[in-house]
Amino acid sequence: MADEIKEQAAENAAPEQNINELRQIRVDKLTAFQEAGKDPFQITTADQEYHTADVIENFDTLEGKDVSVCGRIMTKRPMGKASFLNLNDRNGKIQVYVRRDDVGEESYADFKKYDIGDIVEVKGFVFKTKTGEISIHAKSVRLLTKSLLPLPEKYHGLTNTETRYRQRYLDLIVNPDVRDTFIKRSLIIRSIRNYLDSQGFIEVETPMLVSNAGGAAARPFETHFNALNEDLKLRISLELYLKRLIVGGMERVYEIGRVFRNEGLDTRHNPEFTLMELYQAYTDYHGMMDLTENLYRHVAQDVLGTTKITYNGVEMDLGKPFERITMVDAVKKYAGVDFNEIKTDEEAKALAKEKGIEFEDRHKKGDILNLFFEEYVEEHLIQPTFLMDHPVEISPLTKRKPENPDYVERFEFFMNGWEMANAYSELNDPIDQRERFRAQEEQFAAGDEEANHTDEDFLTALEYGMAPTGGIGFGIDRMTMLLTDSAAIRDVLLFPTMKSLPNDK
Repeated sequence: MADEIKEQAAENAAPEQNINELRQIRVDKLTAFQEAGKDPFQITTADQEYHTADVIENFDTLEGKDVSVCGRIMTKRPMGKASFLNLNDRNGKIQVYVRRDDVGEESYADFKKYDIGDIVEVKGFVFKTKTGEISIHAKSVRLLTKSLLPLPEKYHGLTNTETRYRQRYLDLIVNPDVRDTFIKRSLIIRSIRNYLDSQGFIEVETPMLVSNAGGAAARPFETHFNALNEDLKLRISLELYLKRLIVGGMERVYEIGRVFRNEGLDTRHNPEFTLMELYQAYTDYHGMMDLTENLYRHVAQDVLGTTKITYNGVEMDLGKPFERITMVDAVKKYAGVDFNEIKTDEEAKALAKEKGIEFEDRHKKGDILNLFFEEYVEEHLIQPTFLMDHPVEISPLTKRKPENPDYVERFEFFMNGWEMANAYSELNDPIDQRERFRAQEEQFAAGDEEANHTDEDFLTALEYGMAPTGGIGFGIDRMTMLLTDSAAIRDVLLFPTMKSLPNDK
């Protein structure tokens, strides 16, 4: 008993002690088990009949019955000939009562050498303590994995965000709410798939390594393929390959996958992130608005059980019809400037100077309109809003509005002041598309490193004919942030991009 209390005190002093000393104590225990023929690392399977949450939820039917659970020891309270421990698994935690007379003297002596963090199998019957806590009265406890390092922060949680992101495995062990976030992320993606599959969409996969990284305004990562002695890029979008499939007659396709953009890090941006894009033949951007509204409602109701979500204390209602407003009207509403009255690029630039909005010489009226939107409007779009009808200058893959060819049939979906999705009536005119690519090449030559390049194979596909099509791209990570009330994109990425430490290189 005295030795166990001493070891427990050493564990509790972990932040102040040399981690190597604490590790050595555990290694010595492991060596002793191995020499006694009880090496936990030789065990290949265990009896996980129930998860802890199952036992608690079904107490009325399981009371007094034998169960078997597996998990990690998170606390351990020795009491002489008996001990209590808290066991955590994927679904929750449960208290276990271990008594020497029930498990046997030799097994109990072994159990006293187990450490917080060890993974064990517990077999016993379900009961309720005098204080009313549902517990398992152990008949046997078996060591499955020896933990050689003590858990951080005295087992009350890992709060240092840098460590949490770098060592996500520790974060998941000691912070149950983090594990819940990633379980919800999985449920969100599953719900998206179920909805789209029910609407006749087919899930596909397209290349990540491409010679021409198009479909979005972003700088790509570049690499070299030795076998072909050819430079390639990591995709920045899923768009151009999915549209090829529409040309091929697949009609309704979607892909959920990683894309890569060589850009900065902040609370909403990570250089690799998860994008979902879908394309549907014989519809337009109005059809994509209806699909977006229905999809978001479905996912929220399916995963959260409600269409009202709260993010950072602000309630947003997905149950109400989403607002629809043009970019011109939005700028007029929030900036007091009517771009319908501005006729030339020079007038737009003069107005930008007057309002203190920075722009580049290459920018045209449409670019300036977008800068006004970003400066004056974006932060106000808290409730679900479709921001419609963008200028053609910033929409190289979108159909023009027939009645006003300076603008295109495009929308961005906003919530909480964030862009959540981007959608078009897809440009299927190969002649117009070639001219748009040419304009993008000119912008690239003028210094815009995010401009698109001409994709000849895509143009060839369009010349065979693509049906009128609506398309949209959703940021899965931002969607997850909103639905889980997570402050930063790193909170919804299991392994976010981090600057390498010296010993990582």
